[in-house]
Amino acid sequence: MTIFVKNGNVDQALRKFKRKIADDNKLFDYREKEFFEKPSQKRKRRKQSAVVRERKRQEKFRKERK
Repeated sequence: MTIFVKNGNVDQALRKFKRKIADDNKLFDYREKEFFEKPSQKRKRRKQSAVVRERKRQEKFRKERK
């Protein structure tokens, strides 16, 4: 992955780099594989995040109905 710096504007190039990394999920993959996680722990973590997402969605729905 390459990012070209135009006119010495490093800040803009850094923003583009961060956007590309986020779009490709490279950082997520790296962090996920940084340490070994047992399959049972992985299922537990994913289940918990799904519960949090659903709770957040339900709360948003309740606010819209009021």
